[in-house]
Amino acid sequence: MKKMLIVFGTRPEAIKLCPLILEFKKYPEKFKTVVCVTAQHREMLDQVLEIFSITPDYDLNLMTHNQSLADLTARCISEMDGVIKKVNPDMLIVQGDTTTTFSATLAAYYSKVKIGHVEAGLRTYNKYSPFPEEINRRLSTVISDLHFAPTQTNKNNLIIENIPEKNIIVTGNTVIDALFWVRNNINRENKKYNVFKDIDFSKKIILVTGHRRENFGEGFQNICAALKKIAKNNSNVEIVYPVHLNPNVQKPVNQILAGISNVKLIDPLEYEPFVYLMDKSYFIISDSGGIQEEAPSLGRPVLVTRNTTERPEAVEAGAIKLVGLDKEDIFNAANTLLNESSVYEEMANTKNPYGDGDACKQIIQGLLKFLSECSCRDNLNS
Repeated sequence: MKKMLIVFGTRPEAIKLCPLILEFKKYPEKFKTVVCVTAQHREMLDQVLEIFSITPDYDLNLMTHNQSLADLTARCISEMDGVIKKVNPDMLIVQGDTTTTFSATLAAYYSKVKIGHVEAGLRTYNKYSPFPEEINRRLSTVISDLHFAPTQTNKNNLIIENIPEKNIIVTGNTVIDALFWVRNNINRENKKYNVFKDIDFSKKIILVTGHRRENFGEGFQNICAALKKIAKNNSNVEIVYPVHLNPNVQKPVNQILAGISNVKLIDPLEYEPFVYLMDKSYFIISDSGGIQEEAPSLGRPVLVTRNTTERPEAVEAGAIKLVGLDKEDIFNAANTLLNESSVYEEMANTKNPYGDGDACKQIIQGLLKFLSECSCRDNLNS
């Protein structure tokens, strides 16, 4: 039996790793699964853990007010070092590109523990976009032993960086597994959410999210100005914006958009009602990476308010469009989707390049093969 230490700290990581934890638990004779959360994001993380009924074995509770990236990184490495020494895992599993991801991989490296990286190989090749995620994932790649790449493009990125092809497994993205799991749960129980009681679902719903550090300041001002113009020029739409709690987001959003009748500014949503809202939306305007992966499975076009994306597959497939941060570019792209049905249908009917919801199974099978080959090599060398 192999001991797997699965580490995460933010809501997006939890969304993408909780279905994998559930998949691991289907193989009790092969794996002992130990879960550690850093709680880099406290409240939003706990919401996802509750949805999937997962209780961590270790909770480092690292979130503090206004902590710097340097402070968080240092504390995470130190605390993870202690957990790794206690657990003594055969492999540490991390996901994506957060500070938790990089810190945990570095701590595992110091203890010579093998590392599996879920969602490996995403790249913009601009170290400040997204910041700090681009460097977090590139450094995690250098340290990791086994790389679970969502797409062939991601695999190609890793090969260019001299990662051995035998250590790369194309799996699809686990976020699709999570999305289908939650949507099926919503439909099965016919759930309704009081938080949406003031939203007019007879209109075309435009779901908006935004949180990227690189968009703070002028970027968010431009996004909000574009949303205001969309609302004023299209009375048949309802813009629904769950506003991130960061003051750098709250300030421009409330200054520019508060009081507009067909703009609904609401509190951040838990994952389950957020999936419900995505499913009910007409299209989405967002700077989120996860939404670029999820929305195509629901047939929802996405306008991405960023200048670069590490998810070019969805752009190439036609499911998402990079619109940048110019007010008029955002407005024009939204107006096209609202008024040109052929453009909308082409985006909405694109096949999702990130898989069909079986990524967790692919990861388990690839991991079993990798561990078996490692064991054979060890026996030959003994």
